[in-house]
Parts: sequence; C-alpha cells; structure tokens
Amino acid sequence: MFSDFPPIKAVVFDLDGLMLNTEDVFDLAGNELMSRRGLEMTDTIRHRMLGRRPDEAFQALKDLGGITDDIEDLKQETRELFAAIAEDHLAIMPGLLSLLTEIEQREIPKAVATSSPRDYMAYLLDKFQLLHRFDVTLTAEDVTEGKPHPEIYLTAVGLLDVAPENAMVLEDSETGMRAAAAAGTFVFAVPNRHTRHGDFSRASRVVSSLADASILARLDASGD
Repeated sequence: MFSDFPPIKAVVFDLDGLMLNTEDVFDLAGNELMSRRGLEMTDTIRHRMLGRRPDEAFQALKDLGGITDDIEDLKQETRELFAAIAEDHLAIMPGLLSLLTEIEQREIPKAVATSSPRDYMAYLLDKFQLLHRFDVTLTAEDVTEGKPHPEIYLTAVGLLDVAPENAMVLEDSETGMRAAAAAGTFVFAVPNRHTRHGDFSRASRVVSSLADASILARLDASGD
C-alpha cells in the first residue's frame, strides 16, 4: 500500500482532539461562555477557532461573535470552565495507547506539536501519564507563527533529526493538517465530530481513528 513512499523515521502528534477529547470539553465550555452573554456558539466560529493558538482563536471568537471582553478575560473564564467540565468528560481518544506502544516497539521517536500553551499541554499529558513517552514537545510558545503555518512541524522534524518526508504527522483539524502538509510531511488526518466538516484534501490519508490499520501499515513501509 505504501511501498513507494519514503520510510517513516519519526511520528508527530497534535494534541487537542487527536490524543484527547478536549474538543468535546471546549465545545461545552464555549457553549457556556456564549450562553452567559446571551449569544450562541456557531459552527463558523468553531471552525475559525479550531487548531489555532489561544490569542488567535479568541480573536476569532470576538470578531465573529460580537464579544467585547478582553482576550485575557475570555481565556481565564474558559480555563475555569474547561477545568470544571474536564473532571467528568476528559478522556483518551480511541486507539492512542495501542498506537504509542506500537511506535515504541519499532523504536521510532515521537513528538507533540500543539498550538496550545506549554502548561496546558503538560497538565493534560501528565494527567494521563503520557508526557514522558514523547522525545520532543512543541507548544505555542516555541514558534513565531501558528498553524496553518508549517513552522511548528518543520521545527519538530528538525529536533527529531529527520527529513520532513520521513516524518508522519497525525492531525485532527484542517488547520493543523494544512500546516503539516505545507511542511512536506506524510499527514494522516483523523477528523473527529467537531472537525470532520473541514477540507482534508491535502492530507496524505484520511482515517476515522488512531486505531486504523493503515497507520501501522505506513510505519512499516520500507520505501524500497
């Protein structure tokens, strides 16, 4: 299936909506944030916010939702809502743990490349004892340009010491997929119910979950 492609020597994961169901939590938090202001969270607003760094996401919320609150106030309120909702709703996405194990058995290095802040990433991955399983972690603070700019993925493959064509990226959002595709990596798009409306035409492959057998097939392709 993948014999004509270069071998995979590193794997880079997005975080939100890909490894953890944080988009479910943010959806509930966003609905409450808007409801408190007598407003409604629309699909257009969700789409503009997905996969972007916090300041960019909340600016889109302000622009499209007609909200006048300061971005810092919106972020703090959302953090509080997220923490309360996460207690009962946060979970690992299907297929993640077995995929991590398979990658580790093949001794392929792994990275996280997220648009979220470092303290948030560390909190989530520590919560599920996942942080130590990654060789490299990149967050919003580590790059100048946010997704869909390819900077974060170019930085990740550089730190992993592989060429972009030898890296596999797993992304759930159109924004992140565009960043990974622009970086020249092999991109598996793994849309969830919040992101499946996106245009994933630039993805190398589109799969329904991290448990899809084609991901392991791509890891095992020799490129010979």
